[in-house]
Amino acid sequence: METHNVTIVMEFILMGITDRPELQAPLFGLFLFIYLISAVANLGMIVLTTVDPRLQTPMYFFLRHLAITDLGYSTAVGPKMLVNFVVPLNTISFTLCATQLAFFLVFIISELFILSAMSYDRYVAICKPLLYTVIMSQRVCQVLVAIPYLYCTFVSLLVTIKIFTLSFCGYNVISHFYCDSLPLLSLVCSSTYEIEMIILILAAFNLMSSLLVVLVSYLLILIAILRMNSAEGRRKAFSTCGSHLTVVTVFYGTLIFMYVQPQSSHSFDTDKVASIFYTLIIPMLNPLIYSLRNKDVKYALQRTWEKISKILS
Repeated sequence: METHNVTIVMEFILMGITDRPELQAPLFGLFLFIYLISAVANLGMIVLTTVDPRLQTPMYFFLRHLAITDLGYSTAVGPKMLVNFVVPLNTISFTLCATQLAFFLVFIISELFILSAMSYDRYVAICKPLLYTVIMSQRVCQVLVAIPYLYCTFVSLLVTIKIFTLSFCGYNVISHFYCDSLPLLSLVCSSTYEIEMIILILAAFNLMSSLLVVLVSYLLILIAILRMNSAEGRRKAFSTCGSHLTVVTVFYGTLIFMYVQPQSSHSFDTDKVASIFYTLIIPMLNPLIYSLRNKDVKYALQRTWEKISKILS
């Protein structure tokens, strides 16, 4: 449909991960397995940290919201990507594309600030243990989660509305496996300078502000640990931070690799590999890292399993 020589785009075609037919079935099986593990593990973490009375602490409150954000953005991308492996034409409607981008941005940005809140929680637990319950009260924890959600919803709506009110040219093939902002902007035939600057400023602020909280928190934690006289105390302090530090390193490392590439070496193929990692692999790894490295989670899982077994028997 054309109006004043400008084609109105009603749907987009997603190029997907690969155009090689022989790889479609194996990749479908692989990513279905990864997504199911991710969904089950994150749902399990959400349920476990909600129902188990021993996991009603600030650390597990943030862990629950980390699982919610992981489940949120992997579900915004995963099911549609899996469908695209088995259908002949990988199309997505204009409205669904906008919806996918909006939900993806809400959850992926929220994860940045949830991780920084978890860093602050670990700082208070190690550096101010006697005041921990006072500083990390239930209300403080709720505020540290509510503000990022509200802010990220605002950012998501701003970026999505700005992009989808621009004029798209007749070419509607997205060089990606989901509706991401940069591949979408390459299809716009009007000026994209304003939205590109908005995305650049917001991305820099989100990444740098959340990373600054993480770095300062861990610097203070490291100083506190080095001042400890007891080797056992240092070991316990490191163990309480180990899981979170692993998650932070993997997540921020992937985002920095993706967004801080030189323009000359930047390519959508590189973006696809990085995107697969942080949209599907990381949401699967996070609950596994916390469950395998955390005794409280393992014991809670064991207790819950025993209760379920008694009910079923």
